[in-house]
Amino acid sequence: FRHFGHDITDEDNVLEAGFGFAVKTGKGDFLGRDAVLRKRETGLNRRLVQFRLKDAQPLLFHNEAILRDGKIVGPITSGNYGHHLGAAIGLGYVPCQGESEADVLSSSYEIEI
Repeated sequence: FRHFGHDITDEDNVLEAGFGFAVKTGKGDFLGRDAVLRKRETGLNRRLVQFRLKDAQPLLFHNEAILRDGKIVGPITSGNYGHHLGAAIGLGYVPCQGESEADVLSSSYEIEI
Protein backbone atom coordinates (compact mmCIF):
# COMPACT_ATOMS: atom_id res chain seq x y z
CA PHE A 1 0.00 0.00 0.00
CA ARG A 2 1.09 3.56 -0.60
CA HIS A 3 0.45 6.15 2.08
CA PHE A 4 -0.67 9.59 0.93
CA GLY A 5 1.61 12.11 2.57
CA HIS A 6 4.59 9.79 2.95
CA ASP A 7 4.87 7.73 -0.24
CA ILE A 8 2.85 9.92 -2.56
CA THR A 9 1.76 13.55 -2.56
CA ASP A 10 -0.11 15.81 -4.94
CA GLU A 11 3.29 16.74 -6.43
CA ASP A 12 4.11 13.17 -7.53
CA ASN A 13 3.33 11.86 -10.99
CA VAL A 14 0.85 8.97 -10.97
CA LEU A 15 3.05 6.95 -13.34
CA GLU A 16 6.16 7.35 -11.18
CA ALA A 17 4.12 6.36 -8.12
CA GLY A 18 2.95 3.16 -9.82
CA PHE A 19 -0.67 4.12 -10.44
CA GLY A 20 -0.59 4.05 -14.24
CA PHE A 21 -3.03 1.13 -14.24
CA ALA A 22 -5.69 3.38 -12.69
CA VAL A 23 -5.43 6.22 -15.22
CA LYS A 24 -7.51 5.91 -18.39
CA THR A 25 -6.39 8.72 -20.70
CA GLY A 26 -8.65 7.53 -23.52
CA LYS A 27 -11.88 8.07 -21.59
CA GLY A 28 -11.98 11.84 -21.98
CA ASP A 29 -10.46 14.91 -20.42
CA PHE A 30 -9.59 15.18 -16.73
CA LEU A 31 -7.41 17.38 -14.55
CA GLY A 32 -3.81 16.27 -15.02
CA ARG A 33 -4.40 14.31 -18.24
CA ASP A 34 -1.89 16.39 -20.22
CA ALA A 35 0.79 15.82 -17.56
CA VAL A 36 0.21 12.05 -17.67
CA LEU A 37 0.42 11.99 -21.47
CA ARG A 38 3.62 14.09 -21.42
CA LYS A 39 5.22 11.78 -18.86
CA ARG A 40 4.29 8.72 -20.92
CA GLU A 41 5.92 10.34 -23.94
CA THR A 42 9.09 11.61 -22.25
CA GLY A 43 9.58 8.70 -19.85
CA LEU A 44 9.85 8.42 -16.09
CA ASN A 45 12.54 10.19 -14.09
CA ARG A 46 12.06 8.05 -11.01
CA ARG A 47 10.00 5.13 -9.83
CA LEU A 48 8.49 4.11 -6.48
CA VAL A 49 9.89 0.67 -5.63
CA GLN A 50 9.34 -1.85 -2.86
CA PHE A 51 12.29 -3.09 -0.83
CA ARG A 52 12.64 -6.20 1.29
CA LEU A 53 15.68 -6.37 3.54
CA LYS A 54 17.65 -9.60 3.89
CA ASP A 55 17.98 -8.95 7.63
CA ALA A 56 14.58 -8.93 9.37
CA GLN A 57 15.80 -7.10 12.49
CA PRO A 58 16.19 -3.45 11.45
CA LEU A 59 13.02 -1.43 10.99
CA LEU A 60 12.68 1.12 8.22
CA PHE A 61 10.70 4.19 9.15
CA HIS A 62 11.37 7.15 6.83
CA ASN A 63 14.29 8.88 5.12
CA GLU A 64 16.82 6.03 5.24
CA ALA A 65 19.19 6.37 2.28
CA ILE A 66 18.80 4.07 -0.73
CA LEU A 67 22.14 3.26 -2.38
CA ARG A 68 22.80 1.87 -5.84
CA ASP A 69 26.39 1.13 -6.82
CA GLY A 70 27.54 2.80 -3.59
CA LYS A 71 25.81 6.13 -4.34
CA ILE A 72 22.76 7.55 -2.61
CA VAL A 73 19.93 7.59 -5.14
CA GLY A 74 16.91 8.37 -2.96
CA PRO A 75 15.17 8.04 0.40
CA ILE A 76 12.90 5.43 1.91
CA THR A 77 9.47 7.07 2.08
CA SER A 78 7.95 4.60 4.55
CA GLY A 79 8.64 1.20 5.99
CA ASN A 80 8.05 -1.26 8.79
CA TYR A 81 8.04 -4.98 9.49
CA GLY A 82 6.11 -7.13 7.01
CA HIS A 83 4.64 -9.92 9.14
CA HIS A 84 3.50 -11.98 6.19
CA LEU A 85 6.97 -11.79 4.62
CA GLY A 86 8.85 -12.09 7.90
CA ALA A 87 11.12 -9.25 6.83
CA ALA A 88 11.71 -5.52 7.08
CA ILE A 89 10.10 -3.78 4.11
CA GLY A 90 9.95 -0.27 2.71
CA LEU A 91 9.04 1.95 -0.21
CA GLY A 92 11.24 4.53 -1.86
CA TYR A 93 11.84 6.41 -5.09
CA VAL A 94 14.83 5.54 -7.26
CA PRO A 95 15.95 7.25 -10.48
CA CYS A 96 15.15 5.41 -13.70
CA GLN A 97 15.66 7.94 -16.49
CA GLY A 98 16.67 6.17 -19.68
CA GLU A 99 16.45 2.71 -18.11
CA SER A 100 13.95 -0.06 -18.67
CA GLU A 101 11.70 -1.12 -15.83
CA ALA A 102 13.46 -4.50 -15.79
CA ASP A 103 16.89 -2.86 -15.36
CA VAL A 104 15.69 -0.73 -12.46
CA LEU A 105 13.94 -3.60 -10.69
CA SER A 106 16.76 -6.11 -11.20
CA SER A 107 19.44 -3.77 -9.85
CA SER A 108 21.04 -4.36 -6.48
CA TYR A 109 20.27 -1.78 -3.81
CA GLU A 110 21.42 -1.20 -0.24
CA ILE A 111 19.54 0.64 2.49
CA GLU A 112 21.59 2.70 4.93
CA ILE A 113 20.29 2.16 8.44
